[in-house]
Amino acid sequence: MAVGWSRDGAVQEQIDATVESAIQLARSRLPGGESLTHCEECSEAIPEARRKAMSGVRYCVRCQSELEKNQKTITPYNRSGNKDSQLK
Repeated sequence: MAVGWSRDGAVQEQIDATVESAIQLARSRLPGGESLTHCEECSEAIPEARRKAMSGVRYCVRCQSELEKNQKTITPYNRSGNKDSQLK
């Protein structure tokens, strides 16, 4: 079923592209490599279980939580679906 001026399947393609962008952003933020034994921010020891669960850990849980709160999601595309917003 076509919606407005879009062709069949265009809405689903837009949704798929948005999901794919979010997945790529999440993967790019995953750490890699050797884990640190102490937090890079506060120098607190990082538990061995955390280091084994995820490679490349650089922060303790508390510092990592604060870092993630402060990160903003920036997408280079306007996928709001509003025709008027595309013109701004």
